Amino acid sequence: MQLIRSLLGETPLKFIAVAAFAALVPAGARAEALLVVEADSGRVLQAENATMPWYPASVTKIMTAYVVLKAVKEGRLSLEKTLTVSPVAASQSPSKMGFKPGTHVTVENALAMMMVKSANDMAVVLAEGVGGSVDGFSAMMNQAAQRLGMTQTSYVNPNGLPADGQITSARDLAILARAVIRELPEYEYFMHIPAIRFGRRTTANFNRLIGHYPGADGFKTGFICASGYNLVASATRNGKRLIAVVLGSTSGQARAVRAAQLLERGFGNTGLSWLRPSLGTVDSLAPIDANPPNLRDEMCNGKRKRPASDEDADSLTLAANGGESGISFFAAGLQPPMPKASELLLQDVPVGEPMVVYTGPKRTGAALAAAVATDSEKQTRKRGKRSRAAAKKPDGAAEPKAAARAAAKPDKPAAAKPKQVAAKPDAAAKSADKPSAAKPKPAAKPASSAKPASTAKPKGQGKPAG
Repeated sequence: MQLIRSLLGETPLKFIAVAAFAALVPAGARAEALLVVEADSGRVLQAENATMPWYPASVTKIMTAYVVLKAVKEGRLSLEKTLTVSPVAASQSPSKMGFKPGTHVTVENALAMMMVKSANDMAVVLAEGVGGSVDGFSAMMNQAAQRLGMTQTSYVNPNGLPADGQITSARDLAILARAVIRELPEYEYFMHIPAIRFGRRTTANFNRLIGHYPGADGFKTGFICASGYNLVASATRNGKRLIAVVLGSTSGQARAVRAAQLLERGFGNTGLSWLRPSLGTVDSLAPIDANPPNLRDEMCNGKRKRPASDEDADSLTLAANGGESGISFFAAGLQPPMPKASELLLQDVPVGEPMVVYTGPKRTGAALAAAVATDSEKQTRKRGKRSRAAAKKPDGAAEPKAAARAAAKPDKPAAAKPKQVAAKPDAAAKSADKPSAAKPKPAAKPASSAKPASTAKPKGQGKPAG
């Protein structure tokens, strides 16, 4: 307020206007944490709730990748090493690759799947392969966080699925991103793989800045109901690299737009930056002693049009439409309003071909082509099974219609019954005791009582934690 007064003068009328303008900013604005820092120096360019504790969700996987890649760089692990999918890994909630226990995958492929698709099962595969167990690897993650000065961070698992004690902050995530850039430059490509191709299926990186914002070159998205939509992003322009952290956004698209706007402002030079008070470096930001905000009611209530997940494709929200409050405009150092979303993320930036990933040991050339063909065939068979299962469901649901058709054309049911009798003599004996034409329907009920849909319920529950 003092800065605004000095700019506009001390006339009562002007001060009243400024005070009224500042009063338009709601005191209890929706929770969101924002941070922009220079990757080289760590200098903070903008910070809002940057040291508020937050649930990390899948941005946890940046630390998982960091610990794994440090082991690779130090010679304790090889990217070609083959790891095995355990029952614990296979049981993780989506998003995941969905491999059966016993499936083999290389460290390199597991890393790519984890960072692009945000595969929770691959995070556990890596954790068990490096730390022996989820708990053992979590201890390694916490040791790394302590060494890096991430004083607000604690880890319980390697994928960010909801767990008591899994906490971080925008400050700590920026510190971690800088560590990856400085300590692992030869492996940093894992942070900006544009897409992966597994068999017949291609999955684009959930970080929508990649391929749409010029200069975007990392890092990772995340979402659980309690945290909202999170994103750690980096971009380079004219030799200057920035890191932006957005926590608690309202959708996958909104977090990408917000990050692009923050980066755009950081790269901008209006000649008025001297008016902005120095915020120091990211390491010097003072932590806030508070509990993380829980956004579950806002993010995962029954009013959403679609299930919330890290793959969310919601339209732009008000927070992403280029507007900020007037007071933020002044506090940011008299920067001009941030560009509209349509000017930031609708560009087509060349990013290269998808990375081919596969199961099994490291392969190249013809062996790699054969591995891809094998994975494609498995996908085809799985898709065929799902199609047949889906085809059975409408039949059961359409039984009343089928009965009506049978009444109109009695010759067809009569022709169909001998097939069942011939195939299942025991069933024929039972049907002799129960000659009613309606009785074959209960025979189908065991299949429906198994309720494949009910076994899929964990997926529905997992989506909000994806």
